[in-house]
Amino acid sequence: MADLVSVNYTKYDGTLHWNLRMRRLGEDDHGIWLGLPGGTVTRKGYGPMVPLECAHVILLPREAWWTAIFNAPPRDTEIYCDIATPPRWVSSHEVTMVDLDLDVIRKRDGRTLLDDEDEFAEHQVRYGYPADVIAEAEAASRWLMDAVGGRAEPFGDACERWLGMVDGERP
Repeated sequence: MADLVSVNYTKYDGTLHWNLRMRRLGEDDHGIWLGLPGGTVTRKGYGPMVPLECAHVILLPREAWWTAIFNAPPRDTEIYCDIATPPRWVSSHEVTMVDLDLDVIRKRDGRTLLDDEDEFAEHQVRYGYPADVIAEAEAASRWLMDAVGGRAEPFGDACERWLGMVDGERP
């Protein structure tokens, strides 16, 4: 039986955001890797299940203010990084973090984008983000823009091994 982990992103007010169950693949110098084959589902809050057409893996780094999703082809988004509080392990089978709105995205054509700056600004007011949280989120987004755009590891080839463990599997 696969070692499943509940991955729960919340918003700053504690509201459940994206959530899914993923298979624990392993750990390396970059953090803990979880994965799912194409054809599985995720969910936003308590809404309907959202099908995921392509295999993907998520990297949960140690003590960093981001998480990274690596998608198998043909998905046009190659890497999707959520700026978030450092992952907190509730138990060996559940991890949670607060999504802080900003996203760093690398498209398969090589473009790297910073997304949702407007939502980040709006939520600073709505949720009352403390100054240190704002500073950490902004620093993480700057670092990721350079690292993801420059293909520094783990944004180079590090994900290939882990994607290979789930790509082609069926749920």
